[in-house]
Amino acid sequence: MAFLFFVIIVLGLWEFYSLVEQKSIQKVFGILLGISIFAAIILSNAWLFSYYPALAILFLSATIIIAELFLHSQKPFSNIAFAFWGVIYISIPFSLLTIPTYHVHLMMSDTYSPDFLLGYFFLLWSNDTFAYLVGIAIGKHKLFERISPKKTWEGFAGGIICTIGIASVISVFFTELTMIQWMIVSLIVSVFGTLGDLVESMFKRSLGVKDSGTILPGHGGILDRFDGVLLSSPFVVTYLLLIR
Repeated sequence: MAFLFFVIIVLGLWEFYSLVEQKSIQKVFGILLGISIFAAIILSNAWLFSYYPALAILFLSATIIIAELFLHSQKPFSNIAFAFWGVIYISIPFSLLTIPTYHVHLMMSDTYSPDFLLGYFFLLWSNDTFAYLVGIAIGKHKLFERISPKKTWEGFAGGIICTIGIASVISVFFTELTMIQWMIVSLIVSVFGTLGDLVESMFKRSLGVKDSGTILPGHGGILDRFDGVLLSSPFVVTYLLLIR
């Protein structure tokens, strides 16, 4: 699972930096910074600690800023902002998802348990599916028409209700959380997953592109496929930390 997240982070960052037209050197530094943050969290999850990822984070952060002195960009601070925003937007959310995967009870443990992660993604994709189906069937009132013309309030509500129902079923098989806790997680996933979709749509509209990439045939790019993760995972992990 860690390797899969590593690949998604690298591809997602490359896609993001390509969209905002970062120069190759800043792409490389941004991706290395994202990997360093991911490595730091992974190592802490597995009862290991190393100063090297922390030092790499500081070194690469400084390098991204200093590099703009030599790149002759017209908007150096915009480039710096995009470099760091890519890491915050993509690397950190996926890195945070490793916490409940390795911390079975959100305490230091070297035990690997993918149950929560499987449940989380099942809820996320269930919300997308049911929001779409309900929206197609009865959707009339637009949610954010200027950003995503097809999304409706009816679809949004339908996605939440159906996902909460699925959470109650998941709780029977994945018992790390109680039924109520799974239902709360599903509510967080539905609300912030939808907002994540809207934010990614807003990002694409600001750049005048339809899809973030073409790496996933039929689904667009990495950001298109995982937009709900990028905004929902920090809130889900925060909730898990609060209840433990």
